Amino acid sequence: MKFFFSKNLQNILPLAICFALSASTSSLTVSASSIIGFDISSNKSLATLPLSFHLIGTMLSGLPASLLMKKIGRKYGFIFGTIIGLIGATSASLSIVYKHFPFFCFSVFCLGILSGFTQLYRFAAVDVTTEDFRTKAISFVMLGGIFAGFIGPAVASSAKNFLKNSPFAGSYIYMILIHFFIIILLLKINLPKPSVEEKAGKRRKLSKIFFQPKFIIAILSSMISYAVMAMIMTATPLAMTEYCGYPFSDAAFVIQWHVVGMFAPSFFTGSLIKKFGSVKIIIVGILINFLCIFINFAGSNLFNFWWSLILLGIGWNFMFVSGTNMVTETYAPSEKAIVQGVNDFLVFGSAAFASLISGVIQTSMGWEAINYSAILFLFLLILALIWYYFIISNSKKIVVT
Repeated sequence: MKFFFSKNLQNILPLAICFALSASTSSLTVSASSIIGFDISSNKSLATLPLSFHLIGTMLSGLPASLLMKKIGRKYGFIFGTIIGLIGATSASLSIVYKHFPFFCFSVFCLGILSGFTQLYRFAAVDVTTEDFRTKAISFVMLGGIFAGFIGPAVASSAKNFLKNSPFAGSYIYMILIHFFIIILLLKINLPKPSVEEKAGKRRKLSKIFFQPKFIIAILSSMISYAVMAMIMTATPLAMTEYCGYPFSDAAFVIQWHVVGMFAPSFFTGSLIKKFGSVKIIIVGILINFLCIFINFAGSNLFNFWWSLILLGIGWNFMFVSGTNMVTETYAPSEKAIVQGVNDFLVFGSAAFASLISGVIQTSMGWEAINYSAILFLFLLILALIWYYFIISNSKKIVVT
């Protein structure tokens, strides 16, 4: 109970609100972009390409965003990213009105750049809380994703027909207003400026940083959690509406609950990591993902899609939050910007690749092939964890002798 009146909460709450509002653009794009792409693209197999551009934008902006914040601070870095998102939301609505597929891909790319900045809210949480609260800080900021999961699809569904003959253009117009509100809120938030040590401290060789076994496992857990999620999540709205005949409202409902699954566990993920360790929670996340895939194979009714996407979100949360926590344990303050940036570049690069091949696999080989592909990614992480356990065991033996 003490937490709810603590300085930690006062510092985290504004970041969680900004994260929620900013991430709602992503949840809108996830729920609607493949359907918009299917509608305005002449080549239907490219329906998921806009979402791939979103993830590519996220991937490419992570490192520059982190380095920019090292120079100008988190506050103005987040404002800069939000302005890019504002441009993306405006151009997205125009591209839908004029049914210009390449311009829509560009618009979603801009929104992806915003997402790259948005992902750094979780690292900003570490900067404004005490060291013993670091793991929980990441989780509590990510709780904002629950609201993002409802705001995005709700705006997509309610404003879908706001402009006649331009489905979802009105949804992005609503997002323009949300971005203005985020900027106003950020102007009132007090975030610490980069320290002298962070700007000019001694830094190890990059090879020494990035070849740490802990960093390798951390980055693989985050990469594969996002790749598996992007592959299944991207294909789900398309599978439901175009191949199973469900209305978009059902697909939006499933995506909403998927995002709840992604972020609701953050109420306790930090505590679980603190008690059992990151690696054990990663393993639990893998098992939950396997259960998600089993349900997908079991049938294609609404209940299956709903349960599968909830479990997909929970599995992602366990793997991604654990991976993020492990990453924060691998760098010094002077190395923070480069490590966080490279981390997000690799994570969202894997997500972009997975979402791109998801559309190709879905249209050419079907829903089952999507799930088989996800299994391959999970087995890759299992092999990496076996290697990590072997390395750790050997290092302990060396210390003992």
